Amino acid sequence: MCGIFGAFNVDRAALHAYWGLYALQHRGQESAGICTTDGKEFFVVKKQGLVLEAIKREDLERLKGRAAVAHVRYSTAGDAGGANAQPILAETSKGTFALVHNGNLVNYKVLRKELTEEGVKFSYTSDSEVFVHLIDRSEGWVPEGMQLHPRDKDFLPYLFDALRTVEGAYSILLLLKDRLIAARDPHGFRPLQIGRSGESWFFASESVAFDIVGAEFKRELKPGEVVVVDGEGLRSYFPFRNSSARRAACIFEYIYFARPDSYIFGDWVYEVRKRLGRELAREVAGRFEVDAVVPVPDSGIVPAIGFSQESGVPLELGLIRNHYVGRSFIEPTQELRDLKVLMKLSPVKPVLRGKRIAIIDDSLVRGTTSRRIVKMLKRAGAEKVFVLIASPPVRYPCFYGIDIPTKEELIANRLDLEGIRDHIGADGLYYLSVEGMLRAVKGKREEYCTACFTGDYPTPAGG
Repeated sequence: MCGIFGAFNVDRAALHAYWGLYALQHRGQESAGICTTDGKEFFVVKKQGLVLEAIKREDLERLKGRAAVAHVRYSTAGDAGGANAQPILAETSKGTFALVHNGNLVNYKVLRKELTEEGVKFSYTSDSEVFVHLIDRSEGWVPEGMQLHPRDKDFLPYLFDALRTVEGAYSILLLLKDRLIAARDPHGFRPLQIGRSGESWFFASESVAFDIVGAEFKRELKPGEVVVVDGEGLRSYFPFRNSSARRAACIFEYIYFARPDSYIFGDWVYEVRKRLGRELAREVAGRFEVDAVVPVPDSGIVPAIGFSQESGVPLELGLIRNHYVGRSFIEPTQELRDLKVLMKLSPVKPVLRGKRIAIIDDSLVRGTTSRRIVKMLKRAGAEKVFVLIASPPVRYPCFYGIDIPTKEELIANRLDLEGIRDHIGADGLYYLSVEGMLRAVKGKREEYCTACFTGDYPTPAGG
């Protein structure tokens, strides 16, 4: 996952981008970057670390202009660290532009090999650079019958051609000297939102980024949509209207990645997570008795509220999180994940001592966190610990932007339910079913990507 943000026609665009990235910090903690333009030149700052620590006041003062794109990185393709930090500022035969990308291209290796054989020199190891070279080498393509605005004829044909070449997940923003372009893949894997404040336009991975800059959420880009905003306003194109690609919004965005106060895919994340908890309560009713429901903070809090409301079992804060420690799942190495679990959670002994506890979390991917939490709760005096997961077992790797590259890393792929329960040391383990998960979301079940749970990949290269 990554977080992207864009601003157009706004005073101090860099500062707006800075706060927009801050609101999206949960989507990536490895690097942060901002690129602006004053209509003549581009200015870029990219640094490793968290937004508030990496980007300084003097950096913002150098970032001149009324338009910006910005990015927080969580590596899923290419090496982690600052070398692949975005935005990518590219000078090409089609002009200079800055690009930010959220998602993962499943045909990246094939495209990179083809481009390398054609003599292209790559500067990065991330898949995002492929867009740059495809645009640079494109001869242009416009769908038959499509009429382009005169101001868009100098660039959009090359972008359309690049987009029809790639496969997989992308929500991208491109900043040119006189306009900002947003595009979303035909499947709609990753969210991309449009916001507005007066004559200023904003784009972001999640709606929470608009709240912090005082913009109003307008709508989400539709799957396969390309939007251009310039001095004349906003224009929309659908170059893949005849595409056979089915909608495949990533359901894991609802379960884990997006902030609970975000609105994505036509629903509030908070409401979806609460419904996931309610569905879980219905499915496990009568299987065991507990004295309290304890959420794993912060990821399990909202589903635990839904579970408690549906089951009638009181909710207690039996675990307290140190908020100065980041998320363990998106740390790039297992060693860092293990350390973070120990650092970030502390048991509340009077809540736990002598009690039968149901701990609720949003997902169980590798099993490391759950195992340590169960041990921690029993050491604090819990009589029994039941682990309840408000999503199905993750059995398959994701090729669309979640860092689960191999089946071997997935505990549900290696062990059966009893094996996982024994591994994490719980007195009981219960997952939400795929059917229960799909009942908790709006829309048709086939409009969501559930590949990490079911192995049903929306793209041929995904398998």
